[in-house]
Parts: sequence; structure tokens; C-alpha cells
Amino acid sequence: MSGMHGLRRQIVLAVALLVLSVMVATVIGSYVFYGLMFTYAPDHISNPGEWLPTGPEWGWILSSTLGAVALAAAVAIKLSQRLLVPLTSVAENLRRVSQGDLAARATGADGTVGEASLLVEDFNTMAERLERMASEQAFWNAAIAHELRTPVTVLRGRLQGLAEGVFLPEPKLFRSLLAQAEHLGGLIEDLRVVGLADSGHLSLRLERCRLADDIRGVVALLGPDLQAAGLAPALDLAEDEIDCDPGRMRQALLALLENARCHALPGTLRIVLDCAGGQARLAVSDDGPGIAPEAVAKVFEAFQRGEEARTRRPSGSGLGLAVVRAIAHAHSGQAACRPSAGGGTTFEIAWPASRGA
Repeated sequence: MSGMHGLRRQIVLAVALLVLSVMVATVIGSYVFYGLMFTYAPDHISNPGEWLPTGPEWGWILSSTLGAVALAAAVAIKLSQRLLVPLTSVAENLRRVSQGDLAARATGADGTVGEASLLVEDFNTMAERLERMASEQAFWNAAIAHELRTPVTVLRGRLQGLAEGVFLPEPKLFRSLLAQAEHLGGLIEDLRVVGLADSGHLSLRLERCRLADDIRGVVALLGPDLQAAGLAPALDLAEDEIDCDPGRMRQALLALLENARCHALPGTLRIVLDCAGGQARLAVSDDGPGIAPEAVAKVFEAFQRGEEARTRRPSGSGLGLAVVRAIAHAHSGQAACRPSAGGGTTFEIAWPASRGA
């Protein structure tokens, strides 16, 4: 609304200045014209009792009228360029966007009125976001297809082998099939969590709980896998009762521990839970190899993995840390990544420890 008032004010001001300019030019021109006529041609001025102007007076009337029209036309053209050029550009590029050309961008004329300039900027911002969203959607579709293809291909191959008698139905094969099915189920659940978080529909079951007990349970569950990777868990857990969704927090911790199992060097894996200043904090720290500074900004984005991680362990969906961030945001908190004291990386979730905080 303020933009409309600003635009209206500028149009009124331009028209008022035009009228004032015409009036001033007419008055001054009339003084000059009649001054010259009284001086050099007094016989060609109409007498006081005559109604019709003389020929020179008709000439002055016509010339002043044409001058006023020319001035009004020049001002109107200039004002219309400042208004219509950006509006026309926005309209044309809107049609291009509606036809699928998301690279379309509007342009404005020199001296474009403020609100019209803002309209061009807003349109270009919208088009850039649409183009980025389309690009991200294409990336997501390709990444999801890539991640789903491997377990589905393995399952299909093994099942086809069983059906054709190539493989013997033995427990080892069934455990392999079950592992692939569990991996596929975990990937689908991660995709569901990230998708719900992006749409703002990730629901929580908040309750007052002793989260330290849940953390011990998760560490005990993954203990053998962590030990096989050369990681020794070290727990430092506050026993405070905290408001959170225990199931989601277990899911986040599982993702952090799995990330450490896949990428951390053998050593101590420190798991810390503390509660201070009304904030709860869950952190997992390893002893290396760390994350490149340029990769930290994107570490919580879906399907983003550093080159070192890809080289060391090409498997993994790249969704675990995105799930951690989604759960943190759902708790009105934040997920962070920073260097650890041991030369590795600390992943941290911080959220309000109490619903009233």
C-alpha cells in the first residue's frame, strides 16, 4: 500500500509541475509578447471593445498552445517510459516464466520510478528462486533415484537368483536381503523426515523425559558397530529432565553416530548432553579427520558429502545430517558443526530445554 501511495504521489507531483510550468510559461510569454507588440506594432493589438483577437494574437495563442501540448507530451513520454517499460518487461517475462522459461529476467528503464524498480527486483528474485527450486528438484530426483537404485537392484538380483535356483535359500542370504531391506527402509524414512521438515509438517511428541537414558540405549545398540570401526564412546550426560521428542532425538543421535562410524578416524567418540541457561545441548565429537572449512556451510544439506567422504566411503545416502538439522529445527533449535578439540569435528544440536523457555 505504501508503494501505491508513493507512485501516486510521484504521478500527482509530475502532473502538478507540468501544469505549473505551462501556466508560468504562458504568463511570462504573454508579458513578453504584449510588451513587444505595444513597443513595435501597437496597431496589431485588438482594441478593448473587440472580441476577436488579431492575427498576431491568434498566432501567439496557437504557438503557446502547441508549446504547452509539446511540453505535456514530452513529460508524458518520459513518465510513461519510467512506468511502462519496467511493467511491460515484467509482463512479458511473466509470460515466459508461465511457459517454463525460468531464466527470464525483467529490466527497467533509466530513472525507473522507485515502486516500478522494486517490482522488477521482486520479479527477478522470484524467478531466481523458482529457477533454483527447479534445479534443486532435478538434483533431488536424480539423487533419490541414485540412492534407491543400489538396494533395489541388489534385492531384485538376489530374489531373481532364488526364484531361478541360482542361489540356495540359506540364512546368510536371507540376512543379506534383510540388511538391504532395512537400508531401503531407513532411506525412505530419512526422505520422509526431510520432506516433512521442508514443508513444515514434521510433527513432534514432546514430553518431559530423562534423555540421558535414551542416549545410553542408543549407544549400547550401536556399540558393536562403533567398536568395529575403532571408536570408543565416552559419555558425559546430564541427568536433567528435558522437554523433547525422545524418538526423534534417538533418530538424530543414530544419524550422528552412524555418520561418525562411516567417516571418523579410530579414536574416542565423545557424546555430551548438558543443560544450561535454559538450553539443552547434545554433541558428538570425534578425533578426525575433520571437515574442510568450505564444506561446513553445506554439511547439513541433503545429499551433500565432501570429496574425502566420497573417497573413503562411497556408500551412504548423504541424508543423515539433513535429518539431524530437520529434527533440531522442529524442536525450535539449531544444528551446528565446528572443529573439535581433538582435531576432528563436533556436531551439535541445541534446543530449548523447557517448553516455557
